Amino acid sequence: MTSSIDEFIEYITFEKNYSSHTSIAYKKDLFSFEKFCLDNFQSNYIDEIKYSVIRRWIVYLIKKGNTNRTVNRKISVLRSYYKFLIRIEIIKCSPLIKHVPLKESKKVQIPFSENEIKKLFESNYFPENHNGYLSKIIIELFYFTGMRRAELINLKLIDIDFSNKVIKVVGKQNKERLIPIIKELENLLSEYLLNRNKIKNSIDKEFLLISIKGKIIKENFVYKTVNDYLSLVSTKAKKSPHMLRHSFATHLLNNGANLNFVKELLGHSSLASTQFYTHTSMKKIKEIYNNTHPRNKN
Repeated sequence: MTSSIDEFIEYITFEKNYSSHTSIAYKKDLFSFEKFCLDNFQSNYIDEIKYSVIRRWIVYLIKKGNTNRTVNRKISVLRSYYKFLIRIEIIKCSPLIKHVPLKESKKVQIPFSENEIKKLFESNYFPENHNGYLSKIIIELFYFTGMRRAELINLKLIDIDFSNKVIKVVGKQNKERLIPIIKELENLLSEYLLNRNKIKNSIDKEFLLISIKGKIIKENFVYKTVNDYLSLVSTKAKKSPHMLRHSFATHLLNNGANLNFVKELLGHSSLASTQFYTHTSMKKIKEIYNNTHPRNKN
């Protein structure tokens, strides 16, 4: 049955234009389920598996410490796989047709404050060497553009258009969008590029962000960079690249940006995804409301 999984991965990669990161994650989840079926039911024919087996897998995942959110994500991958099997006429009906997702607790993710970001940018934490310039521009690009981690890693030199002051970002499913380059970011990019140009014989010379050895940076390096530097100015539990994207959107909304404008910058396909960020900017919304409503006497 592994061959069907491989066919599905090829389908989402080349026809649906899913990112390599997403394709790898899908493959890992499907092979994990296949192994569960083989270990517990001596069968790796997951196209023949009934919902009772999937339910057993859900129980197994929860006992292993997975959150409801993680379990729902894994089941979503499985659902997509079964839809593909229906499409290529391997099965007629998905065993997940009546499945109800597990309830998820809604965690309020607290973005970094504007003061925390300011403190980091105005600090002397970044050493004056290639790693220092690279680390600084990584964090600044996240905060100034709100792009995703994979989008940042895959930025190429030709994507930076100084004449028109825009960055071309290739997002999910290869959708392109343009993000304006404000003056401060323009200066920071110029500073980084002056240092980057000192690297000779780069292996991945077409990419904007490269290591001292001239190689494209890795996801773990990006995550560690953000976590390490934000730890110097913030005590918040979560210090990931996504939280910088979260902070970017929240700060724009707090300062009066239109929701549709933020949606376009983030590369969201629907406004519903962007509306998530209005929850964390509610404090600012209430403040504006209280200060501007004519019937407020306080």
